[in-house]
Order: sequence, then structure tokens, then C-alpha cells
Amino acid sequence: MPIATPDQYEEMLDKAKTKGFAYPAFNVSSSQTINAVLQGLTEAGSDGIIQVTTGGADYFAGHTAKNRASGALAFARFAHEVADNYPITVALHTDHCPKGALDDFVMPLIVASEAEVKAGGNPIFQSHMWDGSAIALDDNLEIATGMLKRMRGINAILEVEIGAVGGEEDGVSHDINENLYTTLDDAVKMVEALGFGEQGRYMAALTFGNVHGVYKPGNVKLRPELLRQIQDGLAAKYGRDALPLDLVFHGGSGSTDAEIAEAVANGVVKMNIDTDTQYAFTRSIADYMLKNYDSVVKVDGEVGNKKVYDPRAWGKVAESAMAARVAKSTQQLGSAGHSNS
Repeated sequence: MPIATPDQYEEMLDKAKTKGFAYPAFNVSSSQTINAVLQGLTEAGSDGIIQVTTGGADYFAGHTAKNRASGALAFARFAHEVADNYPITVALHTDHCPKGALDDFVMPLIVASEAEVKAGGNPIFQSHMWDGSAIALDDNLEIATGMLKRMRGINAILEVEIGAVGGEEDGVSHDINENLYTTLDDAVKMVEALGFGEQGRYMAALTFGNVHGVYKPGNVKLRPELLRQIQDGLAAKYGRDALPLDLVFHGGSGSTDAEIAEAVANGVVKMNIDTDTQYAFTRSIADYMLKNYDSVVKVDGEVGNKKVYDPRAWGKVAESAMAARVAKSTQQLGSAGHSNS
């Protein structure tokens, strides 16, 4: 199916909120990982979101070129082409963009989408994230307000981060401390600045102890109940229906099924997946190489086995291994079997 239109993307998010599930949003950095996501979503019968970070976009452009806007556009063009081969719908998203990367990452992509929309087309990306978690909240929201206006103009959705996700991802780093927990006051300031959708639709990554990367159980205290407290507080203050915000779950590696389920029940409609799929991809390659060492390496002057060391041979193994982890994520989040396609 083609990439989601703006209306289809909104319908996807509305459906997730109404039916009580969330879409997995997979970070990718190559054509292989894009194909792995599409394979896994298809096998699970799930729609989903494919996204790229600044580092992933740099890699798409060529790791010595370091032109992340070009890389992000290349990612989008490839995804737009190959998604037609699969019977599910996906939306394209750019992940964490800190202030220092706005001018060479997200803003050029918005400009490119503005040209597409002006010509009668759809935005190239269906949503973009602005990560202002490293700056003061007032400054974060001032930039978000300006971006939301631009996003509304191209029929795309903004994602904001209110609070700070611990750990590190593509150069965005935060300590593990009390700042990992968004407060109701923080959320009120967000709503006063951005509204409830009348200025443009947005998703909010509220933090409840989230940490990027890998951590052992007990090292991080997730408090998904905090999301419900904030949702209830906003609903009461502004006279809104239950769960007024569309929420995003970052830093979920190592989370229990119960923690994920509670977060989804409290309004999470999108959960980012990166570390676990990276490991699934690379672990399968390590296994393949160790089991086929004499074939992939020309040991003692021998010739090896071209059919075995052909990158397509182990590439298919890696894509299928990652696809299996993709499918598992859809089951954890409840999106399996819910494709509209």
C-alpha cells in the first residue's frame, strides 16, 4: 500500500486511541532495515510508523557525506517506492531533533513538504519530532508553537517532548534523575501553548522514567501511572473527555509487558522501537558468520563459498530476524491484526 496520507495517518492514531492499542515506530538506517520493518508489519497484519534520527539520516546520505536532510529525503523516497509492495499502511516520521539540528534536519524537510503540498501533493513525512528537552520549557514551547503552525500548513503532525528521556540516542543525552518525570504543571504549560489540536495536531512524549538504550531491570523506575494522572488532571482542568492527549513512549527497551500495557491504556498511541530491533538484526548476522566461518572467510588460502558470503545471503537472514522482532512489538502493543489495508 502507499504511504499513509495525512487523513489516513490521523485515522490510524484515532483508531489506536479508540481501540486501546499503540503503533510501533521503528528507527531505521538502511534499505535493509526498512524492508525488515515492512516484512514484520505485514506478517503481523499491522500498520505502523517508520522513522529516522539525525544519525540514521546521516548514514542514509553516506557516512562520510554527513548530509542528514539529503539522507532523510533518500530514506523517504525509498520507503515511498517499496511500501507499495506490501499490504499494510505505514507513516514516515523523523525522530529526535534537538535545537542544534533544526536547521539542517527537520526545517529543510518541512520546506520540501511545503513545495510538495503547494504542487497538490502530500507531505513527504507525515510527522516530525521537535526535541526541546535539553532547553528550558518556555523556550521549548515557543519553538514548538512556531513549528506547529508550519506543520498544520502541510497537513502533518508535530511530536514534542515535555520532560527528558534519560540515556543517549544519536547525541541527545540526559542524566537519569528526577527530570525524567513530567509534571502536571509541565503538561498544563504545554496545553496553554499548543492547545488540544485546534492549532494543529500534535503528539506528546511525556516522560515517566524512560531511558534510551539498554538497562537491567531495577536500574530505572518507570511510572506509567503518571500518564493517567496527567491525562486526568488536564481533562478535569479543561473539561475535556478522558485521555485528551495523544502520547508517545520513548526509551522502552527492557520494559515489562505490564508496563507497556499500562502506558498504552493511559493514552500512548506510538511507541519507539530501536535498540531491540538493532540487536535482533546484528545478533542474527553474528550467528550466521560464526556458523559459516569457513565459508565467509577465505581461510588458509581457500576460496570460501560465494553463495554464503554474498551480502544478500546473510542480509535476508538479518532482515527476517529483525522482522520477527518487529512482529513481536506489534503483539506487545496490540496493533497486530489491526491493519486498515
